[in-house]
Amino acid sequence: MEQAPLFADLRPLGPTTRDVARLVREGGVAALPDAVRRADDATYQEIRCRSALNRVHGMPFKWTLNPYRGCTHGCHYCFARRYQAQLELDAGDSFASVIFVKTNFVERLAVELDRPTWAREQVALGTATDPYQPIEGTYRLTRGSLERLAAAANPVGIVTKGPMIVRDRDVLQALSARAECRVYVSVPTVDEDAWRRLEPGTAHPLQRLRAVGELVDAGIDAGVLLAPIVPGLTSQPEKLERTVKAIADSGARSVGAMVMHLEGGTRDHFMRFLTREFPELADRYGHLYAAKYAPKAYLDRVQETVGMLKARYGLSARRDRPSRGAARPR
Repeated sequence: MEQAPLFADLRPLGPTTRDVARLVREGGVAALPDAVRRADDATYQEIRCRSALNRVHGMPFKWTLNPYRGCTHGCHYCFARRYQAQLELDAGDSFASVIFVKTNFVERLAVELDRPTWAREQVALGTATDPYQPIEGTYRLTRGSLERLAAAANPVGIVTKGPMIVRDRDVLQALSARAECRVYVSVPTVDEDAWRRLEPGTAHPLQRLRAVGELVDAGIDAGVLLAPIVPGLTSQPEKLERTVKAIADSGARSVGAMVMHLEGGTRDHFMRFLTREFPELADRYGHLYAAKYAPKAYLDRVQETVGMLKARYGLSARRDRPSRGAARPR
């Protein structure tokens, strides 16, 4: 889980995430001091962060970068919804409708990367929010962060559902020339109905796959996360096959797969969504997800199917990296 910032001694010059979270709890969104409602119907509040780099534990990486908090993609399965609950905020609709923008993020990152004690360890960009959600087009905090990482020759792994990443191919090329840089685009399914209902604010899956192809053509190490696979909604063999074939056609250099897990605020939100949209699956989910993860036998069966499909479409011959080595998909 996300931990306290690395440089907690630095005091911000404006409201922090916890400051605005308290205001929302006490007075709702209307209590935010400088919130701006945009055409996408989301409310954006600028804040200042103590640190850009966050230390994490229990993950395949030690450091994360998240220039925004909350995400207008609004994916119903997103594991990052539980971080809203940790701030006592609604892990449901407000996760996608109230977005915090860390305006001093790039400035703080530049200071932290320049410290003599920083060992240039790999960082994961986009673990608790999508770094290429639409508001990035306005604030350009992700691009600024990548520019600082490139200047510092610091390795990075990126996870996104945003095709906007192709805008930054020049920076990604510069970064790749100096350090390890891997991009993972999350495409859980190409099934139209499942996409619209599970990921209401995201770009079309085929648009994301076109972005993967453009990045690969630019010489960038770009792959796809077929994740999360959602039992009963995207896990059917025919749906998996269409998705794996589309991934292979994109030219992705790697593909990883992971079945959805549920915990905390994410679990509560997803079960409400399921009861409302797919009531026939609610009881089955109650048994399948008696714990955080589905039973191992089920996970193994899904991975076996994905492995067979990867071999069928030539993906096994490409550089393949386990999905657990990347930041988790949102």
